[in-house]
Amino acid sequence: MAHVFVVDNDDSVREALSGYLKLSEHEVTEFKELSGVKEALKSKKPDIIIMETTFDDGDGFIFIKEIRQKSDLPAIFISTRDSESDRITGFEVGADDYLVKPFSIKELSLRVTAILKRISSRETRIKEKRWFLDQNILLTDENAHKAEMNGIQLKLTTAEWKILIYLTSNGGAVVSREQILDRCLEYSFEGYDRTVDTHIKNLRSKLIDPQWIETIRGYGYRFAGSTK
Repeated sequence: MAHVFVVDNDDSVREALSGYLKLSEHEVTEFKELSGVKEALKSKKPDIIIMETTFDDGDGFIFIKEIRQKSDLPAIFISTRDSESDRITGFEVGADDYLVKPFSIKELSLRVTAILKRISSRETRIKEKRWFLDQNILLTDENAHKAEMNGIQLKLTTAEWKILIYLTSNGGAVVSREQILDRCLEYSFEGYDRTVDTHIKNLRSKLIDPQWIETIRGYGYRFAGSTK
């Protein structure tokens, strides 16, 4: 089941599409104007957005172009604008598909399914990564929730796993103890800095070579492995 944003100022189109998607067991949130979508996106990210191109409070092309600058949210345009230049513009700003009204709701639903499967497959591949440091190879697999060092599975605690994934996901950037507390251990107050240090010490011992995690004195830690 996916969470779908349906954005259209035509009540009949929006309601028909939402009803069909719900029958396919998708969660649907409806919007009549762009302002509502912009506000909703501040607190939640849907799996895909289906939207018109023309609204009283903005332009759908511009909206998706702005989204694409900071997110890979899949998008399908459903539009009364049927010229070749409009369709080209839709794809140029980052849409995954473009359907001209009137269209088959069943066809649209199938296209939604196809896009979500493609995205899911891509994310599955991305979740497994290999990191290199000297002659050592660290494999992290977020889907299987496991880590291996030179082919041997590491026995990590939940906290150690979260810290490892957080460090690797930051691409070699330095992260502070406070960030680790907040993102990995869910502590947000003073007095727990040494808790982070203890987890890092234990994690280093399991990674065999302590150089995988570099200490940045006075600030925090940095993951030293590379993907090539």
